[in-house]
Amino acid sequence: MDLSALVAQARGLNAHISKPEQPAIARGLDQIENDSRNLVSRLPNIQDDGRANYLLARGNIDALGLGREIAELDTAATFQPLQPLADNDVQGYLRHIHEQTLISTIEEVRKETQEEFYRVLGERVRRDWEIQKKRIFEELGGRTLAPSDTRGSLDLRRSTRGLDASQSLSHSFVPTAQMHTKMMAYDRVITDFNAARLNGSSFPIIHSLIQATDSLDNEKSPQTLQTFQILAKITGEPPVLPATAQVGSLAQSSHVLERKFARAHLGNADSREASSLRKQITRGSKEALEEQYDQIMERTIQSNPSQARLGGDPSHVNRVRSFVALRYYRSGQWENRIELIRGQPEWARLFTLVRSGHAPEALDHALSIEETLNQREPNFVTYFKAWVESGCQRIPHNYLERLQAIYNSHLLHTPTTDPFKLALFKLMGKLDPLRRNVPLVTSTTEDWMWFQLAMVDENDADGLKSLADVLLGYGERHFDGPPGQDPSRKGVWARVLLICGMFEMAVAAMYEHSELQVEAVHLAIALAYYGLLRVPSKAEASDVDIFTQSPDSKPALNLSLLISRYIRQFMRTDPKEAIQYVYSICLSEDQGAGVGRQQVEQAWDLTRRIIVAAESGGVWEELVGGFKADGTRFNGFLEHGLPLLKFKNTQDYNDHILLRAAAQSESDKRLNEAIKLYNLAGAHSTVVACLTRVLGSLISEPGGGGQEGRALERTAREVLAQYDRTNRVNGRDRDTVIRLLGIREAIDAKESGRLEAALEAIESTDLIPLDGDAAQITTAAASLRDQDDAITQNLNTILPLTMEILTALHQKAKMSGYSDSTRQRGLDAIRKKARALMMFAGSLPYRLSPEVHSYLTRLHVGIAL
Repeated sequence: MDLSALVAQARGLNAHISKPEQPAIARGLDQIENDSRNLVSRLPNIQDDGRANYLLARGNIDALGLGREIAELDTAATFQPLQPLADNDVQGYLRHIHEQTLISTIEEVRKETQEEFYRVLGERVRRDWEIQKKRIFEELGGRTLAPSDTRGSLDLRRSTRGLDASQSLSHSFVPTAQMHTKMMAYDRVITDFNAARLNGSSFPIIHSLIQATDSLDNEKSPQTLQTFQILAKITGEPPVLPATAQVGSLAQSSHVLERKFARAHLGNADSREASSLRKQITRGSKEALEEQYDQIMERTIQSNPSQARLGGDPSHVNRVRSFVALRYYRSGQWENRIELIRGQPEWARLFTLVRSGHAPEALDHALSIEETLNQREPNFVTYFKAWVESGCQRIPHNYLERLQAIYNSHLLHTPTTDPFKLALFKLMGKLDPLRRNVPLVTSTTEDWMWFQLAMVDENDADGLKSLADVLLGYGERHFDGPPGQDPSRKGVWARVLLICGMFEMAVAAMYEHSELQVEAVHLAIALAYYGLLRVPSKAEASDVDIFTQSPDSKPALNLSLLISRYIRQFMRTDPKEAIQYVYSICLSEDQGAGVGRQQVEQAWDLTRRIIVAAESGGVWEELVGGFKADGTRFNGFLEHGLPLLKFKNTQDYNDHILLRAAAQSESDKRLNEAIKLYNLAGAHSTVVACLTRVLGSLISEPGGGGQEGRALERTAREVLAQYDRTNRVNGRDRDTVIRLLGIREAIDAKESGRLEAALEAIESTDLIPLDGDAAQITTAAASLRDQDDAITQNLNTILPLTMEILTALHQKAKMSGYSDSTRQRGLDAIRKKARALMMFAGSLPYRLSPEVHSYLTRLHVGIAL
């Protein structure tokens, strides 16, 4: 398409809107160019007057010189050598290329640095913003609870390690009815656990959690059972403890479980105790994986009885024979590379016996076919016997050298080597530990982990800590898989961490999955009971993340934050159950550097929050205690568990819990609960002062404060009755409360139409002399200087109230059916009281507001007429 066609097409675009009275302009390109030149030539010739150069020169800028240099600049030779190079000047050419390479490298590094700076800055801003959003979600509870939400709608917030806010919200703990059943089952375990601790007895908490998990139907999780079973093996917890297993009993020291490993886990990682603990973790995790594998064998055989052909021999060797055939024999042939000895996969059988925890049976079987095995691998049975009898540890050094030679010569690099034979040689000599995979042998995560544990040797550099570093290098994604895939894999990473003794990280990893958060909380409690959980100090702790680890500190799990999230939604309706979990925070009291004391104080703070948040009524009094009708005090649930909160006496409990909770309740305007807490703590003077302040503030409120005001009035009367029986708090403060109660009684009586009772209540306060004696009126007015502010500040309410009562009585007397003389005497008495009231108002040391004085005068005139 040429230019003319383009012009014609452009004209056709607006042909439908062109007006015939407007002529079209048609110019060619030559005309346009000529017109443009003519326009440029008409522009005035602007001469440089030097003012700009003068201003630039003041800044030491040579504008003319720079202009000449720019005009003379030849950019075509920017990347050419400064000096012309001859065609045969190789050194000069290489030097030039080297210089240009350096310049290019510097420029690329500058760009990369700039990009990295903005990337890190963006990540930092995003991370800070996500933390703020998490904190907001924590404060808002993660979601809005519907009115129908009950105990089954508990809310446990996730603490994430790098999750964005949307994930944090979507993963908030919102239990279903089935999860409610699970939580109730674990609640009973924690209740029994604390009861045993109060009695000074050890408690098999892990096996109790296993039983609770196993008792569930639809909510039963095999992954959870495996996790608790692994921990039971690591700690060596017996399923049942003797009844005499007291914490303080030296005779039963082997059964003392509370904080059993705290010194080894929390102390120096290079100490002998820490090394012994790592060995126990390795041994226990390995045994747990062996038991799980043995259970898999049993299920596989039972699900395929015809193919297994177990027969009547229930021995381990016969079971392994059936299992190996079911696992590796397909379509009439064995798996590739499985070596047959006299037609049987003996290497696979021996390894499977070892893998399922039956090493002695494997040795017996090897001895029964010793001649056959030695024909394939000379002296194998000798090596194998030494290894099994050593407890599957290292064999003697002279055997180790021979094993190494055999392994290097014809096992490692031979493609047809039976993988099970290779695995046996690696295990016996702990050979080539960095080569971590063996085909068929390490096909599952559990098999791989067992093999790594079997290769661990705490006496060498390849101990449990080295294995843990390797696992951290693999990361969670390697074990749990990508998000949204295979839900059965959830929690595998947590079990892997638990197996390697990274207990704090294991709890945090389990807590990442909303389906496993309940189990994560109880796993943390069990670990804290055994002393296998390190908690952070206040300086290290975060109010968002439960797991913390800095380069200068060890991994730590914020147990108090975890517990507070778990109990948040039922601490109001079920405070006693919430307190049961708070007790577990104090398990870390013995952690050094003041961290243990901080944990106890955090437990106290959470206890106070539960008291303040708990609903008033019978449940609240069951929690904190109260007073019976006869004035005797009864203890609450909290006072029975004072040792678990590390209180030595009741006075400490009163000072740190009741008094501070009362102050917080008062600050939150929960005045009735605050007064009861002050009273329970024995702060009787504070109780009366608080009653005075509260009742005084309610006098002038419309309706007297509603239901809350009436509840406070009942509490005040109960407290006064109690103090009368015990002869406590006599004096002006007590009299002030009585006067305020009398005024409230007068208000109630007036509103209900009982005018005589209302006037009698006013007169009982002895504030306003209504008998007309001038001296008495003057004395009463002067005595107001000594009255509490709760009285004097309410005179603008009390005086009009009294005059209104008198006015209503006056109207009632006028309308009565009594005789004229009787009615007149009644009216005179009322006028006398009204006149005394006006005299009292005029004698006050405080000036009434003009509105109140005018109102009193108007009512008095109505009575006097």
